[in-house]
This record gives sequence, structure tokens and C-alpha cells, in this order.
Amino acid sequence: MGKKGVRIGLVGYQFMGKAHSHAYRDIPFFFETDANPILQAICGRNEDAVSQAADQMGFASYETDWRVLIERDDIDVIDIVTPNNTHAEIAIAAANAGKHVITEKPLAMTVEEGERMHEAVSRNGVIHMVCHNYRFVPAIQYAKKLIDDGRIGKIYHFRANYLQDFIMSPDFPLIWRLNKDVCGSGALGDLAAHSLDVARFLVGEIAEVSATTETFIKERPTGAMTGGLSAKVEGGEKGQVTVDDAVAIIAKFESGSMGTFEATRFAGGNRNRNQFEINGEKGSLRWNMEDMNKLELYVADDEVGMQGFRTIDVTEESHPYMDSYWAAGHMIGYEHTFIHLLHEFLQGVVHGKQPTPNFSDGLKNQVVLAAIEESARSGRRLSVAEFRDTVKKA
Repeated sequence: MGKKGVRIGLVGYQFMGKAHSHAYRDIPFFFETDANPILQAICGRNEDAVSQAADQMGFASYETDWRVLIERDDIDVIDIVTPNNTHAEIAIAAANAGKHVITEKPLAMTVEEGERMHEAVSRNGVIHMVCHNYRFVPAIQYAKKLIDDGRIGKIYHFRANYLQDFIMSPDFPLIWRLNKDVCGSGALGDLAAHSLDVARFLVGEIAEVSATTETFIKERPTGAMTGGLSAKVEGGEKGQVTVDDAVAIIAKFESGSMGTFEATRFAGGNRNRNQFEINGEKGSLRWNMEDMNKLELYVADDEVGMQGFRTIDVTEESHPYMDSYWAAGHMIGYEHTFIHLLHEFLQGVVHGKQPTPNFSDGLKNQVVLAAIEESARSGRRLSVAEFRDTVKKA
């Protein structure tokens, strides 16, 4: 049986567009897969820029209107890597057109949007996924195996922080990531959303939250992104920052475990320090994205005098996904997390099997994000389930 062609329509072409395009191109190179991703069309509003992106990334064609892209009968998948305020409209239209859908995180701007997105993909029977790529770091997948195998026993604590510093200068411009109408929230939806998803993946669902947020620089010069996390000032005007710069969260999991989360774009010297530590009755685990191939493990019943964290080099063929790459000790990088995620997505498309994290996971994460925002606003500790019931009745 030969590979099945899956024709990709990508909406967006900047930072995440490059990451997704690269992954589609590399999946058949590294993995024994039943899917052959075909880069059929890429979409963006700026015709010159999207035309150049199509040539650079290897797409056969381009569109300047995502509605036209969705109407095309030579597209199987709509991949959404646009700002957050566009996710719902594009995803729902794609699902209604019978297209499989994957979108960048967070799933939506609000719980209500997330509910409509989930209903649309469910009603139309399409495969769907949310791009929480950090789940697909081999070291995190291996941590999941160790937890499921009972190696660290009952979990007492999950603590995570996601630290960046790219907007610390007051001269950094007011980009879309700092506009609530476009992104929904700041460090919360951009950074903490990843940590919360990893926590749900490793420990389980979150039952209660208490949070505080802060916006340190409340006014900035207007400007626009120029690729990656770089930006330029445009014009001489200034505008209001309408999202959080930092968030701190105390959480309780349904299992009884305690969670603490911090996310900030004001941690000088930290470019992308996404890390967590998990403490259980039999041991502990630690991981840091800035050294993503390493997983630290402490085992409580080690011999006295030899106890402490050991470092596991997660590059052996026995580790998740690593048998598709290089010899042990040869590192992989950030881009490979997207290869793994999109490989699982395409396998789901070909075989009609729903992968995770999907829109159901994205919606659960959206409820937690909304509960955190409300907790920070009101100063109250909130039950996530009771908060969701309140949202549904509103």
C-alpha cells in the first residue's frame, strides 16, 4: 500500500508558518509514514510576501483570502498559524467545508469561541488538533512514560515557569501580541498556555486556580512584527498595552497534586526558559527547554550516599521518536517537536483516528485560561468546573 497524499492549505507564513512548513517537508524523510504531505497552497493578505513565502517554503500556489483557500477542492487540511482572533472563524469554516483542521494555540479567544470550534469539528467528523508542540519533546514523552509506569509514584507537586525577556525594553513596539483584541491575553495565553497543557498531559486536569497578573509597561510605540520575536516601530504614535506582561498561578489538580506556574516576558537573560519540576512520593523529574534533550530524574530509593538527580540523555533508540533520527548522543531541536506533532496529525488524517491534543484538549485549556483571568481580576480562588458552568449559563 502506497502513501496517501494529504494536501495542505496553510493560513499564515511567518514564525509558525516556517515551523509548520519545515515539519511537513521533513516528515517523510525521517518517519515511516502512511501520509505524504503535499504543500498545496499557502495564504496571506500581503500578496508580495505570501508569494515569496510560497517559493521559499515550497508551496505549489498561494492565496490572499483564506475563504478562497477553504473553497478549493484540492485542499484536505487547513493549518491555521494566524493571530488568535482569527482561529475560530477560519477553523469553523474549514470544518464546515469538510477540511481537517489544525490550529496554533491557544485554541481561541474565549471559552464560547472554543465551544463553537469544538462543536464544528465534532459535527463534521473531521480530524482536529491544537499545536501544543512541547508535548512532543522526546524528553517530555519519556517523562510521561515514567509517570505512567509509576516510577515517581503519587505526584505531590508540579511547578513550572516559562520565562522570556523579548519585550522588556519600553521602546519595543506595540505588536499584535500586546493587543487584547487580537491575542486575548499576554504571557498567560502565549506562554502559560504551554505550561498548563504540559501539566494536564503529565499530571491530569486542573480543578482550582488562584492567580495574579501584572502589566509593567502600559504604553508603547506602535509597530509590527518582522519575523520570529523581532519587531520594528512604525510611526510616532503610542498606544495602550491591553494584556498581561506576567502571570503567577497557584493551582490544585483533580488528583490532589499542587501546581505553581509563572509566565513572564520580563525575566532578563531568559530567551525561552520553559521548564518544570515534578515531585512525587518515589522520585522527581526536571526538564528545561533550553536543554531539551536532557531529563533529570531523582529516585528516592537509590542507595544512601548516591542519591540525587541523574541526567538522562534522551537520544537513545528506545526513547520516544528517537529511533527515527541519529545515533545516541546526537541532539535534535525545537523544530523536531513540530515534526512529531504533525506526523501524528497526518497519521490521524490518513487512518481516521483522532490524535491528541485536539480541540477537546484545547477547550479544556481555554477554560483554565479564562478561569485564571477571572481569578486575577476578582482576586478570588476559583473552581474550574464551577467557573465553566457559570460561563455556559451566561
